[in-house]
Amino acid sequence: MSGMSVRQGDTAIAHGSGDVPVLATPQVIALAESATVAALLECIEQGETSVGIRVEFDHISTASIGAEVRAIATCTKVENNRLTFEIEVHEQERLIARGLVIRAVVDRVSFLAKAAAQSLSHQ
Repeated sequence: MSGMSVRQGDTAIAHGSGDVPVLATPQVIALAESATVAALLECIEQGETSVGIRVEFDHISTASIGAEVRAIATCTKVENNRLTFEIEVHEQERLIARGLVIRAVVDRVSFLAKAAAQSLSHQ
């Protein structure tokens, strides 16, 4: 589970994803990913990390500045190194968003080496 209090910097205006001062969809997705990372902490081996590879979301209700929202991640499928999570985001009992996040478990050192090599190729 992951939670937050909606601040001005979390709004659609601040994220550039809209022109209203409510919780931005990109922030909802970040909260959902945070919940999946928290759910995985006890499951992955030392030297491993996980990376998000797919997100599907329905943002179905608003949350205003000052609202307390929480995301709950439930692992529903494990296939090789890929884990599928169903996510629900709530303000108290009210459903704000729901969706799916798929993460891949990877070797941390190999992943960072590959990212560094790709970064160097862009210079």
